[in-house]
Amino acid sequence: MKITIISLDNWGYNEYIVDELKTFKQVDVNHINFDKLRYKYPSILHKIFNFFLKNIFSISLKRKHLNKIILSKVKNLGYQNKILVIKAEFLSVKTLKELKENTSELIAFYNDNIQRCPRIKKVYPYFDVNYSFEKKDALKYNFNFITNYIYHKNLQKKPDLNANIKFDLFNISSLGKRNIILERVALALDKIYANYKIILVGKKKYTPKGGIIYQSEKIDIEEVNNYMSKSRTLLDVQRMGQSGLTFRVMDSLAFQKKLITTNPDIINYDFYNPNNILVIDTKNVEIPMTFFETNYESIPQNIYNKYTISSWVKTVFQLV
Repeated sequence: MKITIISLDNWGYNEYIVDELKTFKQVDVNHINFDKLRYKYPSILHKIFNFFLKNIFSISLKRKHLNKIILSKVKNLGYQNKILVIKAEFLSVKTLKELKENTSELIAFYNDNIQRCPRIKKVYPYFDVNYSFEKKDALKYNFNFITNYIYHKNLQKKPDLNANIKFDLFNISSLGKRNIILERVALALDKIYANYKIILVGKKKYTPKGGIIYQSEKIDIEEVNNYMSKSRTLLDVQRMGQSGLTFRVMDSLAFQKKLITTNPDIINYDFYNPNNILVIDTKNVEIPMTFFETNYESIPQNIYNKYTISSWVKTVFQLV
């Protein structure tokens, strides 16, 4: 079986899907990560021309180039049994139509909601199967509901999983609209003298409040995992209007870490345990020090297994 994954894998999470698929002997897998397909303007005039096209006619030379390269790469691979697209809203309808001609099954996975990415409504009709991590979108548009996945392997079995704790809480986020909530969390943690590491990453200059660290360079996933392993609790701040489970939630399950989250829908999941998970109000952040003082309570293995990348891959690609 030939499978190709097309994704905007800027943090490296999708590469774990590729690694999992490689464990199946019958699968030949390829990954087209269009985060690495950078467009270079031939001249300053092209850059100026693109600015006007994008702002007046909603046409992007960079986006057109991206779609052209993706199609070329897929055609070079030959006919595929299945193609999975993650961040399909970045692709044109023309590209999706041509992808359908090169596969028996075109699959989409949306780990953003339609409120934040309305272009999903334009592209989803061109897929044979649509998956979404957002319950409301799945219900309204008849998508298949599936969460993000635990990409870590066998962490539950490590006896030293919670050894060498340095921080009460850890979070890393992209610079954006969530900044103010992160700052409120930091100030609430300062009040109880908690030891935390919150990192904001972005290209724009920013001076955060509290003990938040700002930097322009991304941190690779292994370093993020190292910080998580040394932290008692992870922080999950949802994007506005979103209720799908982020990878930070999956990380908390994998590392057996407590979780502080702004997502009220988390109480409806089978792994929810009020000892492990604290839901906070974004406008009035209150974090009791007692939350950090009790140990994490492990969830049943059968529940944990439902969220692993192995289960995710078998479901999405219908593998046994």
